[in-house]
Amino acid sequence: MTGMIRYLRLIFVVLLGLGLLTVALANRAPVQVRLLPDDLANLTGLTWAMEAPLFLIIFAGIIVGVLIGFVWEWFREHGHRATASQKAREVARLERELAVLKDATSVPPKDDVLALLEKR
Repeated sequence: MTGMIRYLRLIFVVLLGLGLLTVALANRAPVQVRLLPDDLANLTGLTWAMEAPLFLIIFAGIIVGVLIGFVWEWFREHGHRATASQKAREVARLERELAVLKDATSVPPKDDVLALLEKR
């Protein structure tokens, strides 16, 4: 079963790669990317611009979008992680307390056979 999943994953990666290659070949014409629209750039003096193939702009947009999504989710789940960490510390504390109580209340049996059975 895991071998089949490995092949399906490989097929998926190959198809994804072919799709990205096709998009790159279809959009390789250079485009100019500007920081601001022309009127606003002239008003503010920020006339930064660069030329790059369109597929690089498309792929960079996808990557930036995914990274923003990951960071957004990481911040959104911070409360859940903090609660889980607090609960884990509480469970560890209660387990230590329980172990101490078990040791304090357990009386070792006088019979060796019973002592061996209770250790299991």
